[in-house]
Amino acid sequence: MIIRKLRLQRGWSQEQLAECSGLSIRTIQRIERGQDPSLESLKSLAAVFETSIASLKEEPDSMSQGSITQQEQRVIEQVRAIKDFYSHLTTYILVNLILFAINFFTSPGYIWAWWPALGWGIGLFSHWVSAFEVFDLFGAKWEKRQIEKRLGRKL
Repeated sequence: MIIRKLRLQRGWSQEQLAECSGLSIRTIQRIERGQDPSLESLKSLAAVFETSIASLKEEPDSMSQGSITQQEQRVIEQVRAIKDFYSHLTTYILVNLILFAINFFTSPGYIWAWWPALGWGIGLFSHWVSAFEVFDLFGAKWEKRQIEKRLGRKL
């Protein structure tokens, strides 16, 4: 929907749009999924985006302002991957703090909590490399080259 497009153009999260418009995050999510917004919601969104209610109600055609380009979709996916990484990192820290506390209170003579932290840390490092595309070995450029190669086209 056009609301999502306008929000992404400004680099806002759904939470930021909800805060600016005075609507709930749930309302923003429903509108972006295609549910018809109320007149009051449209008024709030039109004020935030500095546009008319009529322009927010327009149905976007396939290639105009309402559709998301491949580049935008890729950026959205990358931001989600980064968000997932931070969620993973937070869980890693909290769980390992609990494990070290258990270790300290049950058997302070032997620090066994390093082992799960190390094993999980390797997986976390792999997630970091993937989310932030540190080593882009099999990224978009590689995919494009492979597709062209298999289609018999020269680069």
